[in-house]
Amino acid sequence: MEKARNILLALVACIVVVACRDEVKSVVEHDTDPETTPTMTTDSVYTLVSDSGITKYRITAQLWLMYEEAKKPFWRFPQGLMLEQFDSVFNVAASIICDSATYFKDDQLWRLDGNVNIETARNELILTNQLFYSQRRNEIYSDSFVHIEKADRVIEGYGFVSNDRMTTYSLDSVSGIFPIEERASSPRRAAADSTAAADSVPGTDSLPPVNRRQRMVGDMQKERQSL
Repeated sequence: MEKARNILLALVACIVVVACRDEVKSVVEHDTDPETTPTMTTDSVYTLVSDSGITKYRITAQLWLMYEEAKKPFWRFPQGLMLEQFDSVFNVAASIICDSATYFKDDQLWRLDGNVNIETARNELILTNQLFYSQRRNEIYSDSFVHIEKADRVIEGYGFVSNDRMTTYSLDSVSGIFPIEERASSPRRAAADSTAAADSVPGTDSLPPVNRRQRMVGDMQKERQSL
């Protein structure tokens, strides 16, 4: 699960990444309500993040709204967020996709909403409708239904808590453990795949993770071409 931790930590790197390729920014005057009007809007976010001079991550989002003048500053990614981690030969090794995301700056807290898909380098898959990542507590958690696909079994339940490395985790209430051959018939898998948050991206909630990634990248490319 080390790679899953790394891609979650890359969300932190997003804090210092301001310059984005092929983007359009607009600054809003401060005579509006800072709680509902963003101070900066960035369209077609498609940026690479480097670590020690080596490109490690790619962040893709259709819309990035910054509410820096709000009483409690926050960022919103209302049309979805995708974070990919590259291996040594620049293939995608792990990824996180969600329908929307919010970062609460003062609390150093990320909230990922709507069809949250985490694909690890070990080909393990974690599905849920809402996931929190606390930088301050170094903790990943969710009160929603969680579906975990491991190499040999599927684990489902509620009350997911993990360290930020995702090497140890627990479920407060386990609703089922299935051998891997039974996962297609799991009643909760259908619920995890079909349930979407209220602000999910139209047309993507029923797509598997790979196709949702392709859909999001395709939308980014079309939007940049139209600018």
